Amino acid sequence: MNIDAIKLLQGRYCNSLTEYSRFVTREVAIGDVPMGGNNPIRIQSMTTTDTMDTIGTVEQSIRMVDAGCEYVRITAPSIKEAQNLAEIKKQLRQRGYTVPLVADIHFTPNAAEVAARIVEKVRVNPGNYADKKKFDQIDYTDVQYQGELERIYQKFAPLVKICKEYGTAMRIGTNHGSLSDRIMSRYGDTPQGMVESAMEFMRMCETLNYYNLVISMKSSNPQVMVQAYRLLVETMVAEGMNYPLHLGVTEAGDGEDGRIKSSVGIGTLLEDGLGDTVRVSLTEEPEAEAPVAIALVERYVERSRKSEVGSRKSEIRSQKNGLDYSPFTTHHSPYEYKKRHTYEANAFIGGHMVPRVVIDLSQKNLKDPATLNDAGYLYSPLLDKYTMAEQSVDFVYLADQLPSFNFPGNLKQLYNYSTWQKLADKTNCHPVFTLQEYITAEDRSSKLNLVSIKNSDIDSHEFGLLPFDQSLIFVLETDALHGMADQRSFFFKMDELGLDVPVIIKRNYHFGVGSDDNSLLTAHHSPLTNLQLYASTDLGALLVDGFGDGIWIDTPQVETKVITSTAFGILQATRSRISKTEYISCPSCGRTLFDLMVTTQMIRSRTSHLKGLKIGIMGCIVNGPGEMADADYGYVGSGTDKVTLYRGKEAVKKNINSANALDELIGIIKEDGNWIELEELSIN
Repeated sequence: MNIDAIKLLQGRYCNSLTEYSRFVTREVAIGDVPMGGNNPIRIQSMTTTDTMDTIGTVEQSIRMVDAGCEYVRITAPSIKEAQNLAEIKKQLRQRGYTVPLVADIHFTPNAAEVAARIVEKVRVNPGNYADKKKFDQIDYTDVQYQGELERIYQKFAPLVKICKEYGTAMRIGTNHGSLSDRIMSRYGDTPQGMVESAMEFMRMCETLNYYNLVISMKSSNPQVMVQAYRLLVETMVAEGMNYPLHLGVTEAGDGEDGRIKSSVGIGTLLEDGLGDTVRVSLTEEPEAEAPVAIALVERYVERSRKSEVGSRKSEIRSQKNGLDYSPFTTHHSPYEYKKRHTYEANAFIGGHMVPRVVIDLSQKNLKDPATLNDAGYLYSPLLDKYTMAEQSVDFVYLADQLPSFNFPGNLKQLYNYSTWQKLADKTNCHPVFTLQEYITAEDRSSKLNLVSIKNSDIDSHEFGLLPFDQSLIFVLETDALHGMADQRSFFFKMDELGLDVPVIIKRNYHFGVGSDDNSLLTAHHSPLTNLQLYASTDLGALLVDGFGDGIWIDTPQVETKVITSTAFGILQATRSRISKTEYISCPSCGRTLFDLMVTTQMIRSRTSHLKGLKIGIMGCIVNGPGEMADADYGYVGSGTDKVTLYRGKEAVKKNINSANALDELIGIIKEDGNWIELEELSIN
């Protein structure tokens, strides 16, 4: 599938763009826990123990199941590990755990064929299962390309036949960073290449009348991941397929970063009703992954209950291998990123500017300059000045409260219109209007005027009375059950009307009160967890499509500094605004050659100030130069206490001692002129 082929697609990747409706897929039997169809969205994770450590793997698997995993994946890099899956399975069953096991296979068809006779499901990566990944650029003729496919078919067919015989399911799991040289040569390192890589294997399976398939399109870049899954769905439907989807952002990292990045990718697809199983890949203990996945998925359990009619329609549409779409058309393509065109207001927001961040300080102590610390402006009483952090917000909303101290010169203040009118000094101060206030206002700012608006307002008589000029900024709010789709509809309508007004996306969360985002289902998750996951989904789903010139997150149950960090984390994950170092770190598995969690924290401690740099931290060569596809530098386990360092995809220092590896990595960064010493930017 090339660019011309994409132009023929119609963006038909889900049932509806305007209401929640789950895309119903083929049901696939995986032990006694079926996936797809009308089954719940399943939760899974992967062990990090050595597969030959039977007791360790069994104990970890039990902890994972107790944490909520419905499938447990275990690596099988060679025949001996594949054979030991039988003993692991036996001991789990003896202890009363019947969880389906999934064998993770890379490079070794013979191990897959052994494992398929033992476990309930095998995962193969089409990029390295009987195909080649040597970073060779070869121009294949059509005859040569077909010849390679026939060679792969001969190696792949025996596994398919074993799976048919034993009733074993299979996941065809494409990874962005491990596309084969053959796919790369024809399609490049693209979502299109990811889709075609999987489709080739899916077509082979159907030729052999094998349909017990699950498909995934993983990437460490949520934008690429989202585009690939969308392309996959429309491509599948066009070929009469509707296989279940395994959702995941690979190498998401740890802590806040890992949760936000995972939510941007997985949540965006769940919002559109896609996804039958979820794995959140964190560089943490595997039992820490399931609760995050559960928190993401629970939201759609509640939403499905309130969208039963849509779900019944979805089932009928999907069974017919056809989809129903939104009532309007748009020039926007869901398969390629393009930032929405807007004018640049006051040389500050919109246009080519990065998205801005708004924080509400209206309920804080506005008599103490230290209040701004949580917004990224660090106040020194001794020097009586501010130091600007890497993550410093652009606007603070003060509502009707007046501060008793001077603000830093580049921080803009927002006030309700009635209060703004009364300000003696309006420097760096801007009004926030209701729609009706703005229409009738006699006094407006000559620089920036923010107008609160909802999707429904655009169809109102009042909207037609708006006086448009390039000082106008919309603050888009929603109280809809499916808020992301409601706000997306607003952007589509703006496109239809040819309006290029910049838009700040605002979401309010009041966890535990009893609405969709505040349901009782979230009661056992902390407000912090809910905020990270929900805001990353709601705002990230719009930002990955180029919608939004700013974001405004508001929740009274979470500290301001956490809201600030979450906002910038979402912008980082969507590649909208870079404010820190990005770490592409794998979640570890039985192939890992060092302690990934300790190593990741060690590398963070010395490189976290390198704003905009992407560093891959991989446990083994399988998750090495390929998986960290767009990293600037890589730190990859290559043997016991041995590390290979990469510049991009090129190995520049091989098999060096792990004790010296970080110093050597920093040396390479310095050599390239990308190292900076820690320093602070002071402002008056």
